[in-house]
Amino acid sequence: MAVAKAYLTVEGKPKTDKIEFLYNPESFSLSKTNTWESAPAPGRGVTEAAYKGTAPAEMSFSIILDTTHKGTPVTDYTSKLLKLMDPDKTLTGSSDDDINVRPPKVTFHWGTLDSYESVITSMSFNFTYFSGAGVPLRADVKLTLKQYDRTSRFGPQNPTSGTPRPHRVHRVQPGETLDRISAQYYGDSTQWRRLANANGLEDPLALRPGTVLTVPEQGA
Repeated sequence: MAVAKAYLTVEGKPKTDKIEFLYNPESFSLSKTNTWESAPAPGRGVTEAAYKGTAPAEMSFSIILDTTHKGTPVTDYTSKLLKLMDPDKTLTGSSDDDINVRPPKVTFHWGTLDSYESVITSMSFNFTYFSGAGVPLRADVKLTLKQYDRTSRFGPQNPTSGTPRPHRVHRVQPGETLDRISAQYYGDSTQWRRLANANGLEDPLALRPGTVLTVPEQGA
């Protein structure tokens, strides 16, 4: 079974014009905050807390961008992501002046999961590998998205479709091979083909450090 790629869809762009990640996040976090306040009063103990509202949910995750196998600059991808934080005058409701212009909203997708319609509040890049000519080939990217709309939706696109079989992920370390990773998770180094098939690896010997592999459960 092919591994579903995580991607972003962008406001004002066709859904087919998505930004697909080269590698899936190893994990992502989702947080939501309610505000409760209580006013201290002289001579009294703890006063009753009053609900003051709910803050937008925030989601954050890290991804790896690696173009070592192509030899092309990884900045081809980082530039595309950075552009999502630029104000876009073509969006509906924008005016010719800069007062009523904003960056586009985005939605995070991964398999059957859809996020809230969100805005990107934070993005950072750490370039970690370069060619001999100084061309950046690998970058660690951190993204933080804040909920924009009021919907409570965050989860499968089609709740009736069932829950997919869960799987683990493994980030490849320097010097690791598929048979060693197979022995670690399955107790059997000969099961490396399961990993190769699950991750669409044409050359199992060409594992790049930092690559995130899907590790199917036994029997998957």
